[in-house]
Amino acid sequence: MPPPRPARQQTVTVEGRTLRLSNLDKVLYPATGTTKADVLAYYAAVAPQLIRHAGHRPVTRKRWVHGVGTPEEPGQVFFQKNIDDNAPAWVARNAIQHKDHVNVYPMVDDLATLTWLGQIAAIEIHVPQWRFGPDGGKGDPDRLVLDLDPGPGAELAECAEVALLARPILQDMGLEPFPVTSGSKGIHLYCALDGRQTSDQVSAVAHELARALEADHPDLAVSDMKKALRSGKVLVDWSQNNANKTTVSPYSLRGRFEPTVAAPRTWEELAEQGLAHLDFREVMQRVESLGDILADATAPLPATISGATRPEDRLSTYRSMRDAAKTPEPVPEAVGPAGGNSFVIQEHHARRLHYDFRLERDGVLVSWAIPKGPPLTPSRNHLAVQTEDHPLDYGSFEGTIPKGEYGGGEVSIWDAGTYELEKWRDGKEVICTLHGRPDGGLARGGTGIRRYALIHTGGGASGKSNWLIHLMKEQPAEARNATADGGSGPEEVGTVEEPEAPTAAGGTPARPVRPMLATLGSQQAIPDPDQWAYEMKWDGVRCIAVVENGQVTLLSRNGIDTTSTYPELGDLGDLLSAERAVLDGEIVALNAKGRPDFGLLQKRMKLTHSAEIEGARRKTPVRLMLFDLLELDGNDLTGLQYCQRRELLEKAVDEAEDGHVQVPPALDATLDEAVEASRQLGLEGIMAKRLTSDYQPGARSSSWVKIKHLHTQEVVVVGWRPGKGSRASKVGSLLVAVPDGVDLRYVGRVGSGLTERDLAEVGARLKKLARKTAPLDDVPGADASDAQWVRPSLVGEVQYSEHTGTGRLRHPVWRGWRPDKTPSDVVVEL
Repeated sequence: MPPPRPARQQTVTVEGRTLRLSNLDKVLYPATGTTKADVLAYYAAVAPQLIRHAGHRPVTRKRWVHGVGTPEEPGQVFFQKNIDDNAPAWVARNAIQHKDHVNVYPMVDDLATLTWLGQIAAIEIHVPQWRFGPDGGKGDPDRLVLDLDPGPGAELAECAEVALLARPILQDMGLEPFPVTSGSKGIHLYCALDGRQTSDQVSAVAHELARALEADHPDLAVSDMKKALRSGKVLVDWSQNNANKTTVSPYSLRGRFEPTVAAPRTWEELAEQGLAHLDFREVMQRVESLGDILADATAPLPATISGATRPEDRLSTYRSMRDAAKTPEPVPEAVGPAGGNSFVIQEHHARRLHYDFRLERDGVLVSWAIPKGPPLTPSRNHLAVQTEDHPLDYGSFEGTIPKGEYGGGEVSIWDAGTYELEKWRDGKEVICTLHGRPDGGLARGGTGIRRYALIHTGGGASGKSNWLIHLMKEQPAEARNATADGGSGPEEVGTVEEPEAPTAAGGTPARPVRPMLATLGSQQAIPDPDQWAYEMKWDGVRCIAVVENGQVTLLSRNGIDTTSTYPELGDLGDLLSAERAVLDGEIVALNAKGRPDFGLLQKRMKLTHSAEIEGARRKTPVRLMLFDLLELDGNDLTGLQYCQRRELLEKAVDEAEDGHVQVPPALDATLDEAVEASRQLGLEGIMAKRLTSDYQPGARSSSWVKIKHLHTQEVVVVGWRPGKGSRASKVGSLLVAVPDGVDLRYVGRVGSGLTERDLAEVGARLKKLARKTAPLDDVPGADASDAQWVRPSLVGEVQYSEHTGTGRLRHPVWRGWRPDKTPSDVVVEL
């Protein structure tokens, strides 16, 4: 039987407002069958994000009352400024005096208004770059926008290229741009402003920027809007910063023939091949997993609007993400009474197992998702991602959230009780002592009393939701014995092992620096080759070296202290002309021909016993190739240009006589010559670095581009298949995958390159990680038939010839394990 069709008319209550919804089964996008009900569901799912960027601005609407139609018969569109005469009285509105008339515009300040707009088929929402002020008048712009619009013969790829060129210019101006694929043709770049410039001033700056891009790249960019000049080029439209102009709001649907969205994107996505616009279902999934990655481009709505207090509904986001008719979760109309001190930790088997940590505060449960659960020893800090506030009733919820609904999966209570609050700084820090159940998860290994700190770290996609949860060393007396024993906690996923916080050799905490990352590209990805430096790409492992008063700490890319693994690099401090420095480099092992050999390095990476390390040091010595300087004698150098940092690096380090510490020079060659030289030397490729680029810790930047001769890919091991013949009782091949959004995508199995010793060693590790079900759902039946599944926590690297039409790796050959990386570090390299 087909699913029942939605009722043609129903009355609903949204945030206390009553709305009558009609014709919910009307198809607004015939090409995809997308109905009005689908549109309303989308706008409910993204309401907090859309309202942040469109709120308290005059809204101009584009309405397709009878749907967008088809290419053969496009639907009729109505462009509307004034608020409808029959608009609900509660819809916020404001008037603007034009030269000869007054328009009264609605404002999208709440979910109820957004639902009303969906009901009247106002598909596109357009707003200016300013908000109404407290007096109801026009405010100064709070953001700058550039509309990159492709002319005839240009496509989205050319827009992305211009966006990548504009980014360093804007950053040099002190502005951080955020890209949005418009859902129509081009790309919008948003930059937050402090509101101290007028629209005319912002427009003038944007115009000069557009002219500069045109002058530097006349074959690609144009700032003049004349159609005759735009063929094959990208128009850098600066005019939308005019106070009277509007731009489609981020997260707005578009009135195209398919339901695409003005979707915020990452810079990594813009640098990838095959960039395309996103539809509403893709954006809903991204918001669920990533939050609002555009959040920093627009300030939150003020607490007061037009002089009246804006009521805070702390459950509006929670309700917008759930349908009470489809989920057993509690969906109350209002927050609960304030003053309680309950907590709950729930084990949540959704797409991936995680733990939901909730503290009662002001009538709601303030919530964090903790992938590995709360740490049960002080030496381990775990990631905690703040999520939407939950109702108090959720503290006793256990059950099954249906598949397809937000957070679908099994929920059970891992522990619950009350907490004593020690400190609560909104958005910054929480310290409290939990009093859990005697038989709860916190009591494993002892008492259920634990004192924790939650510390906001920023970072992540939105930069707002990432925290660390830390078990305090100072515990209540009744908890000390338990924490000293360090009981067993929830099953940890996502990594093989967690390092203790690294310290310098003298006991001084090492500076936690995440290395800057490069994007994969080709020679064609370098638009102005004479403005770049070229270095050889070393086939090794990344290393951040921290030197403090001659003592050296070596940190891997993911923060693991590897100092003891490479004792021959301990004299780096003697080669430095400063007391304190933080350097970036690559640890490599050379073969008999003097070429970096990742296979040889593997023999060093896995060793932990001092005797083994000392023996391997004699047989397989390593070298440290330094290529960047991030700090010198307490001075942060990351804001300097690459060429300036390189000059300081070369002066700060004396190379070791035997070459085990080097500062390889940038190549005195053109781009083509550098690529050819690396090929002739048998190296992996080159690194191209923009001369004017700053150092962006933890960011994957288009200012650094890696150009490789060989196809290699880091992969996550998801399972294994038994071998045949002599390998019948051993691991025969590994099943591997790569990240695909928040999920994993299967890319094939690999057996070639795995030695008998490799297979013997990994067998024991895989058995410890065994799980009953596959951690992904796209493994072909032939590969899955006798597969043994494991938790996806081990990372390796393979070499391959090409991708198949189905996205698999053709002829993959195992290169080795990557203990320096976790699954979240893996990036698809096309």
